[in-house]
Amino acid sequence: MTHTPHGLAEEFPAQALRISAMKENDAHFAKLVQEYNEVNEKVHRSEARLDLLTEEEEEHLRKKRAALKDHVWMHIKG
Repeated sequence: MTHTPHGLAEEFPAQALRISAMKENDAHFAKLVQEYNEVNEKVHRSEARLDLLTEEEEEHLRKKRAALKDHVWMHIKG
């Protein structure tokens, strides 16, 4: 399995422990992180040409990933 760039611990390295703790204690946050990871994996697979998506589909996923990342950040800095 390849490394998937843009993981949350990579995006917010100073907050990696907090993210882990929040996932364990907040079901909503854990679901949000799971959704981010799923979308991020889809973007990665498309960029690596493992899954073929149209440019529009890939762009939509990138925008969704960015929105989820922003939402995660709002919870972290809460």
